[in-house]
Amino acid sequence: MYTRALQGSEEALGPKHTSTLSTINNLGNLYADQGKLAEAEAMYTRALQGKEEALGPKHTSTLDTVNNLGLLYADQGKLAEAEAIYTRALQGSEEALGPKHTSTLSTVNNLDLLYADQGKLAEAEAMYTRALQGYEMAIGPELFCSYIPALNTMFAFGDLFSQTDRKDMAKVMYTRALSGYTTVQGPSSKWCIRIEGRLQALQLMPAENETLHHTLAEARMTKSKSRLRRLFNKLGT
Repeated sequence: MYTRALQGSEEALGPKHTSTLSTINNLGNLYADQGKLAEAEAMYTRALQGKEEALGPKHTSTLDTVNNLGLLYADQGKLAEAEAIYTRALQGSEEALGPKHTSTLSTVNNLDLLYADQGKLAEAEAMYTRALQGYEMAIGPELFCSYIPALNTMFAFGDLFSQTDRKDMAKVMYTRALSGYTTVQGPSSKWCIRIEGRLQALQLMPAENETLHHTLAEARMTKSKSRLRRLFNKLGT
Protein backbone atom coordinates (compact mmCIF):
# COMPACT_ATOMS: atom_id res chain seq x y z
CA MET A 1 0.00 0.00 0.00
CA TYR A 2 2.78 2.44 0.91
CA THR A 3 4.67 1.49 -2.26
CA ARG A 4 1.61 2.26 -4.36
CA ALA A 5 1.04 5.52 -2.50
CA LEU A 6 4.68 6.47 -3.01
CA GLN A 7 4.53 5.86 -6.74
CA GLY A 8 1.38 7.96 -7.01
CA SER A 9 2.81 10.78 -4.92
CA GLU A 10 6.03 10.87 -6.93
CA GLU A 11 4.07 11.12 -10.16
CA ALA A 12 1.57 13.70 -8.91
CA LEU A 13 3.75 15.86 -6.65
CA GLY A 14 7.36 15.00 -7.40
CA PRO A 15 10.00 13.05 -5.46
CA LYS A 16 10.93 15.95 -3.17
CA HIS A 17 7.46 17.08 -2.12
CA THR A 18 6.89 16.89 1.63
CA SER A 19 3.93 14.53 1.19
CA THR A 20 6.12 12.21 -0.86
CA LEU A 21 8.82 12.36 1.79
CA SER A 22 6.32 11.51 4.52
CA THR A 23 5.30 8.41 2.57
CA ILE A 24 8.96 7.45 2.17
CA ASN A 25 9.41 7.80 5.93
CA ASN A 26 6.32 5.65 6.56
CA LEU A 27 7.63 3.02 4.19
CA GLY A 28 10.84 3.03 6.21
CA ASN A 29 8.79 2.42 9.36
CA LEU A 30 7.07 -0.52 7.69
CA TYR A 31 10.35 -2.07 6.57
CA ALA A 32 11.78 -1.63 10.07
CA ASP A 33 8.75 -3.36 11.60
CA GLN A 34 9.20 -6.21 9.11
CA GLY A 35 12.87 -6.57 10.01
CA LYS A 36 13.99 -5.39 6.57
CA LEU A 37 16.62 -3.12 8.06
CA ALA A 38 18.66 -2.41 4.93
CA GLU A 39 15.53 -1.34 3.05
CA ALA A 40 14.42 0.74 6.02
CA GLU A 41 17.79 2.49 6.17
CA ALA A 42 17.58 3.37 2.48
CA MET A 43 14.10 4.86 2.96
CA TYR A 44 15.01 6.83 6.07
CA THR A 45 18.17 8.17 4.45
CA ARG A 46 16.25 9.26 1.38
CA ALA A 47 13.51 10.85 3.49
CA LEU A 48 16.05 12.64 5.67
CA GLN A 49 17.97 14.08 2.75
CA GLY A 50 14.75 15.27 1.14
CA LYS A 51 13.40 16.83 4.33
CA GLU A 52 16.68 18.61 5.03
CA GLU A 53 16.45 20.21 1.60
CA ALA A 54 12.73 20.97 1.69
CA LEU A 55 12.22 21.89 5.35
CA GLY A 56 15.64 22.41 6.87
CA PRO A 57 17.69 20.29 9.28
CA LYS A 58 15.93 21.56 12.41
CA HIS A 59 12.30 21.19 11.32
CA THR A 60 10.34 18.87 13.60
CA SER A 61 9.43 16.59 10.69
CA THR A 62 13.11 16.29 9.80
CA LEU A 63 13.92 15.50 13.42
CA ASP A 64 11.28 12.75 13.45
CA THR A 65 13.13 11.02 10.64
CA VAL A 66 16.46 11.60 12.39
CA ASN A 67 14.99 9.85 15.42
CA ASN A 68 13.71 6.97 13.27
CA LEU A 69 17.17 6.55 11.80
CA GLY A 70 18.61 6.43 15.31
CA LEU A 71 16.18 3.66 16.24
CA LEU A 72 17.22 1.76 13.14
CA TYR A 73 20.93 2.09 13.88
CA ALA A 74 20.27 0.78 17.38
CA ASP A 75 18.36 -2.16 15.89
CA GLN A 76 21.35 -2.85 13.63
CA GLY A 77 23.76 -2.74 16.55
CA LYS A 78 25.40 0.44 15.21
CA LEU A 79 25.41 1.99 18.66
CA ALA A 80 27.96 4.75 18.02
CA GLU A 81 26.01 5.91 14.97
CA ALA A 82 22.77 5.72 16.92
CA GLU A 83 24.23 7.85 19.71
CA ALA A 84 25.33 10.52 17.24
CA ILE A 85 21.91 10.57 15.59
CA TYR A 86 20.00 10.68 18.89
CA THR A 87 22.24 13.50 20.10
CA ARG A 88 21.45 15.46 16.95
CA ALA A 89 17.73 14.78 17.36
CA LEU A 90 17.83 15.84 21.01
CA GLN A 91 19.68 19.07 20.33
CA GLY A 92 17.32 19.92 17.49
CA SER A 93 14.22 19.12 19.52
CA GLU A 94 15.46 21.19 22.46
CA GLU A 95 15.92 24.17 20.15
CA ALA A 96 12.66 23.73 18.24
CA LEU A 97 10.32 22.61 21.03
CA GLY A 98 12.11 23.18 24.32
CA PRO A 99 13.78 20.79 26.77
CA LYS A 100 10.53 19.81 28.51
CA HIS A 101 8.38 19.05 25.47
CA THR A 102 7.18 15.45 25.36
CA SER A 103 8.77 14.92 21.93
CA THR A 104 12.11 16.08 23.34
CA LEU A 105 11.67 13.73 26.29
CA SER A 106 10.95 10.87 23.90
CA THR A 107 14.41 11.36 22.43
CA VAL A 108 15.85 11.55 25.95
CA ASN A 109 14.22 8.17 26.52
CA ASN A 110 15.81 6.76 23.38
CA LEU A 111 19.20 7.94 24.58
CA ASP A 112 18.80 6.39 28.01
CA LEU A 113 17.95 3.01 26.48
CA LEU A 114 20.93 3.32 24.16
CA TYR A 115 23.31 4.21 26.99
CA ALA A 116 22.06 1.17 28.88
CA ASP A 117 22.72 -0.98 25.80
CA GLN A 118 26.25 0.43 25.64
CA GLY A 119 26.88 -0.26 29.31
CA LYS A 120 27.09 3.47 30.07
CA LEU A 121 24.95 3.02 33.15
CA ALA A 122 25.71 6.34 34.84
CA GLU A 123 24.71 8.22 31.68
CA ALA A 124 21.63 6.04 31.31
CA GLU A 125 20.57 6.74 34.89
CA ALA A 126 20.93 10.49 34.36
CA MET A 127 18.75 10.29 31.25
CA TYR A 128 16.10 8.12 32.95
CA THR A 129 15.93 10.63 35.77
CA ARG A 130 15.65 13.55 33.37
CA ALA A 131 12.91 11.80 31.38
CA LEU A 132 10.80 10.98 34.44
CA GLN A 133 11.15 14.45 35.93
CA GLY A 134 10.35 16.00 32.56
CA TYR A 135 7.26 13.87 31.98
CA GLU A 136 5.90 14.72 35.43
CA MET A 137 6.41 18.44 34.83
CA ALA A 138 5.02 18.31 31.29
CA ILE A 139 1.76 16.48 31.97
CA GLY A 140 1.28 16.95 35.72
CA PRO A 141 1.51 14.50 38.63
CA GLU A 142 -2.04 13.17 38.23
CA LEU A 143 -1.66 12.03 34.62
CA PHE A 144 1.99 11.09 35.08
CA CYS A 145 1.17 7.81 36.86
CA SER A 146 -0.79 6.51 33.86
CA TYR A 147 1.25 8.08 31.04
CA ILE A 148 2.62 5.26 28.91
CA PRO A 149 6.01 6.87 28.03
CA ALA A 150 6.63 7.49 31.74
CA LEU A 151 5.66 3.90 32.58
CA ASN A 152 8.03 2.63 29.88
CA THR A 153 10.81 4.66 31.47
CA MET A 154 10.01 3.31 34.94
CA PHE A 155 10.13 -0.25 33.58
CA ALA A 156 13.51 0.31 31.94
CA PHE A 157 14.79 2.17 35.01
CA GLY A 158 13.82 -0.84 37.11
CA ASP A 159 15.94 -3.04 34.85
CA LEU A 160 18.90 -0.71 35.32
CA PHE A 161 18.54 -0.74 39.11
CA SER A 162 18.26 -4.53 39.05
CA GLN A 163 21.33 -4.81 36.84
CA THR A 164 23.32 -2.62 39.25
CA ASP A 165 22.15 -4.63 42.28
CA ARG A 166 19.93 -1.90 43.75
CA LYS A 167 17.10 -4.24 44.58
CA ASP A 168 14.99 -1.82 46.62
CA MET A 169 15.07 0.88 43.93
CA ALA A 170 14.27 -1.70 41.25
CA LYS A 171 11.25 -2.83 43.24
CA VAL A 172 10.02 0.76 43.57
CA MET A 173 10.27 1.38 39.82
CA TYR A 174 8.72 -1.95 38.84
CA THR A 175 5.86 -1.45 41.30
CA ARG A 176 5.12 2.06 40.03
CA ALA A 177 5.18 0.86 36.43
CA LEU A 178 3.00 -2.15 37.25
CA SER A 179 0.39 0.05 38.93
CA GLY A 180 0.22 2.33 35.92
CA TYR A 181 0.11 -0.44 33.32
CA THR A 182 -2.63 -2.18 35.32
CA THR A 183 -4.72 0.99 35.29
CA VAL A 184 -4.21 1.69 31.59
CA GLN A 185 -4.02 -1.77 30.03
CA GLY A 186 -5.42 -4.16 32.60
CA PRO A 187 -3.68 -6.69 34.86
CA SER A 188 -3.42 -9.36 32.15
CA SER A 189 -1.46 -7.20 29.71
CA LYS A 190 1.93 -8.51 28.62
CA TRP A 191 3.66 -5.56 30.28
CA CYS A 192 2.07 -6.37 33.63
CA ILE A 193 3.05 -10.02 33.25
CA ARG A 194 6.64 -9.08 32.42
CA ILE A 195 6.96 -6.77 35.41
CA GLU A 196 5.42 -9.33 37.74
CA GLY A 197 8.09 -11.73 36.54
CA ARG A 198 10.77 -9.13 37.30
CA LEU A 199 9.36 -8.58 40.80
CA GLN A 200 9.29 -12.30 41.48
CA ALA A 201 12.89 -12.60 40.29
CA LEU A 202 13.95 -9.93 42.79
CA GLN A 203 12.91 -12.30 45.57
CA LEU A 204 15.35 -15.01 44.45
CA MET A 205 18.40 -16.00 46.44
CA PRO A 206 21.54 -13.93 45.67
CA ALA A 207 23.13 -16.61 43.47
CA GLU A 208 19.96 -16.92 41.42
CA ASN A 209 19.61 -13.16 41.30
CA GLU A 210 23.11 -12.90 39.84
CA THR A 211 21.89 -15.09 36.99
CA LEU A 212 19.02 -12.65 36.47
CA HIS A 213 21.44 -9.72 36.24
CA HIS A 214 23.56 -11.59 33.71
CA THR A 215 20.48 -12.42 31.66
CA LEU A 216 19.33 -8.79 31.66
CA ALA A 217 22.76 -7.62 30.55
CA GLU A 218 22.83 -10.12 27.69
CA ALA A 219 19.29 -9.22 26.66
CA ARG A 220 20.38 -5.66 25.93
CA MET A 221 22.45 -6.92 23.02
CA THR A 222 19.73 -9.08 21.44
CA LYS A 223 17.38 -8.27 18.63
CA SER A 224 14.42 -8.68 20.98
CA LYS A 225 15.75 -5.74 23.01
CA SER A 226 15.83 -3.63 19.87
CA ARG A 227 12.25 -4.57 19.11
CA LEU A 228 11.27 -3.69 22.67
CA ARG A 229 12.87 -0.27 22.21
CA ARG A 230 10.92 0.30 19.01
CA LEU A 231 7.70 -0.88 20.66
CA PHE A 232 8.29 1.47 23.59
CA ASN A 233 8.52 4.32 21.09
CA LYS A 234 5.26 3.28 19.43
CA LEU A 235 3.49 3.07 22.77
CA GLY A 236 4.78 6.53 23.56
CA THR A 237 3.23 8.21 20.56
